[in-house]
Amino acid sequence: MVNLYPVPSQRADVQERVREADHPSSHVVTFGADQPLQLDCGIALSPFQIAYQTYGELNAERTNAILICHALTGDQHVANTHPVTGKGGWWDTLVGPGLPIDTDRYFVICSNVIGGCMGSSGPFSTNPQTGQVWGLDFPFITIPDMVRAQAMLIDHLGIETLFCVAGGSMGGMQVLQWASAYPQRVFSALPVACSTRHSAQNIAFHEVGRQAVMADPEWKGGRYFAEGTRPRRGLAVARMAAHITYLSDPALHRKFGRRLQDREVPTFSFDADFEVESYLRHQGSSFVERFDANSYLYLTRAMDYLDLAADHDGVLAEAFRNTRTRFCVVSFTSDWLFPTTESRAIVHALNAGGARVSFAEIETDKGHDAFLLDVPEFFDIVRAFLDSGGAARGLIRKG
Repeated sequence: MVNLYPVPSQRADVQERVREADHPSSHVVTFGADQPLQLDCGIALSPFQIAYQTYGELNAERTNAILICHALTGDQHVANTHPVTGKGGWWDTLVGPGLPIDTDRYFVICSNVIGGCMGSSGPFSTNPQTGQVWGLDFPFITIPDMVRAQAMLIDHLGIETLFCVAGGSMGGMQVLQWASAYPQRVFSALPVACSTRHSAQNIAFHEVGRQAVMADPEWKGGRYFAEGTRPRRGLAVARMAAHITYLSDPALHRKFGRRLQDREVPTFSFDADFEVESYLRHQGSSFVERFDANSYLYLTRAMDYLDLAADHDGVLAEAFRNTRTRFCVVSFTSDWLFPTTESRAIVHALNAGGARVSFAEIETDKGHDAFLLDVPEFFDIVRAFLDSGGAARGLIRKG
């Protein structure tokens, strides 16, 4: 059998990853026993820590802060070199000096979500009560839990009101939760390529990924750290399956078609004959070196659980009733993971709740991942939305 992901399974590798989870290459704030995080599952998590990055400077009035919420496989390294991969930040096309989210003008904050694996407390960090890795003993978390933890971080930074909360996909879900739970603290909100709840199809895709991870013999019932192993193959397959949902058929055809990979004829084997196969295998193998399998299980489940309407007696508009937050909702025509119909439902609920909202559907064949890619129209919309809000709030001079 061909080993698609030939990485040595060594206890030292797992131990190094645990050290990285507890001591990340970013700022960390620890909340002690006197500041527990009340989770939706009924558990008070304490102590716990949040890892975060900041860019730019907070003004004297503390009114120019933008919180960026990351997607499922993202982290706090939004606009700096990633300490594990050595690559640029995941949104460094949008965040930075002179860019739409201008760090010469705004103080940008991005934290690793609770349940993540880049420094915030999660299943691959150490349980302070036992000195052992949490693993599946870590309590289940939800999108509201992530937002409550972020609110505690914002309090710690001494910021009362956020100028904007922005994010795409799972990040957009957090944006909507922020606007619903803390409307008085969010001046403007930019939810991109997201929804207020997962469709049955989205839940189904996540379940395929979770089952791929748990079917890997190296998962060891979730306690692979104790065995000095990691379920690389299962997590890689989960990533491959998920990555297909982030793209569109036209984008895949344009990029790969049916071209063979470094050969003129098929091998008549299960090797990666086609370029698209090689691409997906690369996506899987590179992902497992920066992400934890159990965190993947926890975060996908958190996305599945979100249902803002259900939290408001089945009426989505009630989640935003009489809000003063400004909204800009963005979708992409080729996004079939979170199609434009989902964004229109958000806009209708916001209108019914009396919110001030603008909406943009951007035509592109780049699929769900368009919000992470070079889409000039998206950049222009973000810049214009923030400039408009900045002028209204006195951060930017009119004219």
